[in-house]
Amino acid sequence: MAVQPLNSDSIDFGWFLTYKFFNSLFLGLSIGAVFTLYEPLSPAIFSAGGIGLALATLVVATQYHRIFSPYWFFRLSVSVEITILLGILVVLIYPLGEPVALFVYLGYQFTFALGNYLVRCETLLFVDNRRLGQLDMAKQVAYLVGMGSSWLGYQIFATQFNMVDKVKQVTMLHWPLLVIEVIIIFCLIFAFRSSRKRDTHPE
Repeated sequence: MAVQPLNSDSIDFGWFLTYKFFNSLFLGLSIGAVFTLYEPLSPAIFSAGGIGLALATLVVATQYHRIFSPYWFFRLSVSVEITILLGILVVLIYPLGEPVALFVYLGYQFTFALGNYLVRCETLLFVDNRRLGQLDMAKQVAYLVGMGSSWLGYQIFATQFNMVDKVKQVTMLHWPLLVIEVIIIFCLIFAFRSSRKRDTHPE
């Protein structure tokens, strides 16, 4: 059986909208943490990482003719979220240092390399202006809520718990990030539930 073409009928829009909301909530909540996580890394790492990201994005773009299907959209989306989940667990389990920072950085570079592809798929899936508007509004609202919650959380850590060490603050923030990431993965699985039942592996 051939792999399904990319179309919105293969995805549950309600679950996908919820997935994008929590995805942006996660981004807003975590945006300030990466600056602390990356502190142990040398500037050369970022230069090399930028080159690697550009090359990886280029390679992914050459495969668009193969991977524009619900089969690959789901699996690559899950790969991104699993990578982020692993990064969260590493931060919670191990002390922050260069190995942890490098692991998190490489994980985010991997997710960024697939970013253009995922955005292209989303646009091709939901060509209806109303649905695209709902997605963009949900993402922006969640992003603002995430950033506001992040700011509030840091204030509470400092004033209520006398936790002024920024590494400890960022580590504590990863507990709610862990919960949100698990929700994201479940929403993603439910959004693609019907397409996974019909899809088979491409030849």
